Amino acid sequence: MNQLDDLYEPNWENTANKLMEYHVEALFVHDQHSRLLTINENLGPTVPAPAFFLGRTIDGKAVCRFRYDVADKTAKRLQELSLEEPSISEFPAKPKYFAEYMALLHGQQYTMGPCYFVPRIVTPSLQVKSLTRENAANWLPHDFEWLIRELDVSQPCVALVHQNIVVSICRSVRITNFAHEAGIETLKEYRGNGFAPAVVAAWAIAVRKLGCLPLYSTLAENHSSQSVASKLGLAYYGSNFTIA
Repeated sequence: MNQLDDLYEPNWENTANKLMEYHVEALFVHDQHSRLLTINENLGPTVPAPAFFLGRTIDGKAVCRFRYDVADKTAKRLQELSLEEPSISEFPAKPKYFAEYMALLHGQQYTMGPCYFVPRIVTPSLQVKSLTRENAANWLPHDFEWLIRELDVSQPCVALVHQNIVVSICRSVRITNFAHEAGIETLKEYRGNGFAPAVVAAWAIAVRKLGCLPLYSTLAENHSSQSVASKLGLAYYGSNFTIA
């Protein structure tokens, strides 16, 4: 049985392949031909998208996207190879055609990481607060002062306040009309106390109230973030792979 079978929500087609499409569309700005342009971010300077995105799923289908400046011939070959990628049941496993992808794009750097869906059954275990520009100054410590400039474009933003200061946050860092991607931060001295899972769970509830799906992804080397996903029992639907 597909592990997403029990995650049905009205009006959503929650196949792993569809979730991967929501994921890539949240990560990157696309042109009218579904070519990648830039990172989907409302803050700071515009950052170019990677040359290649591959999302392998537990359904056995892959989502493949290319930056606007990748030659058509190269894009066609990348697409052909991606269609032959097997389904992925666990992370981390490099793509079957990893070497070919790197060679076709003369790649020097790549990223890879697991992708999760936050199901409705996840609920916060600790009391949290919604953080806005209006109330943030009451609780933000020095280490979180950078968050002030993000609050208007990173909503929902949920925080756990401990002894009158924010120690852990989860906010929407990539946003579309269909899905939000989570971004979490916990002060170093407060990690390992269950704060991060609590804010992720509350953030997911807030995202659903907006009529969107809560998605969570991370990098292969970010074991603490993967631990949060494990503690919450998030549904793994695939892995992403990019070449800069």
